[in-house]
Amino acid sequence: MLASASETLPLGNAWTYEIKWDGYRALAVKDGSSVRLISRNEKNLTNDYPTVVSALRSINEKAVLLDGEIVALDRNGRPSFQALQHRGSHRVHQIVFYAFDVLHLNGRDLLQEPLTRRKAQLPALLEGSVIRLSQELSGTAAVVVQAVKDVGLEGVVAKRRDSLYVPGERSGDWQKLKLERQQEFVVGGYRPDGSLGIDALLVGYYEGKKLLFASKLRNGLIPHTRREVLAKLKPLHIEKCPFANLPSEGDSRWGGGVTAEQMHEMQWVKPEVVVQVRFVEWTAEGRLRLPKFLGVRMDKKASHVTREP
Repeated sequence: MLASASETLPLGNAWTYEIKWDGYRALAVKDGSSVRLISRNEKNLTNDYPTVVSALRSINEKAVLLDGEIVALDRNGRPSFQALQHRGSHRVHQIVFYAFDVLHLNGRDLLQEPLTRRKAQLPALLEGSVIRLSQELSGTAAVVVQAVKDVGLEGVVAKRRDSLYVPGERSGDWQKLKLERQQEFVVGGYRPDGSLGIDALLVGYYEGKKLLFASKLRNGLIPHTRREVLAKLKPLHIEKCPFANLPSEGDSRWGGGVTAEQMHEMQWVKPEVVVQVRFVEWTAEGRLRLPKFLGVRMDKKASHVTREP
């Protein structure tokens, strides 16, 4: 079940608030001795996060299906999406699983039970395990937003207390408020660099079936990241530009355009790789201002990437 994007939090006692964790959304499945982690686009993440798998085995229940987020935490307990992406080079970070819902428990389907009843199962279910519980945030919407801002977290998710769980649906019963501007984008090409492999990524989003160009992306691409991304992109090389709105009439004020003269400098790729990008705002030209690469997303299909509010 997915949350709809919102510019404000809904108000009132009908809603509960929790932290929007900056990680990989995943279903955690325990069935006897078998344990699996499944991303929201149905990729098997089990072998990628052995510490989370070990934590799932510590749950005493025989059969359980949890919804939650795989998160990398630094020494101060702050989540880092980049550390999660490159966990091998961020050994000071701890990989954990925050559970915020339970969908199945020992043969009992909980999808049609209200959220409050589902969440009420979690404290006892997780007792004695090292799986973490994503706690409800107390206070009014304004208090919650300010508290989350003060500690520099990504955002807040509001959920109706009586909401049922509808798999695959982006529902108004769950709403997400991002306190910093970031979202997923699709890579449609790159500008090669002789020594580093990639000088800049060309990213965009879907509007219907059209892939629309949003920005050239360089900030955040450190050397080993450039090599890793290039390895993913090389098998996807194509001859034709996949963006419906390129070339642009000129290079924008923020350097985000690609002119007709610059088109020959670019290597185009099948739009399959999804990346997470932080940025300040959308410009009037529909470009990103001051974008920064955060990492490759393994948990979202390129065709599902659209411009968020």
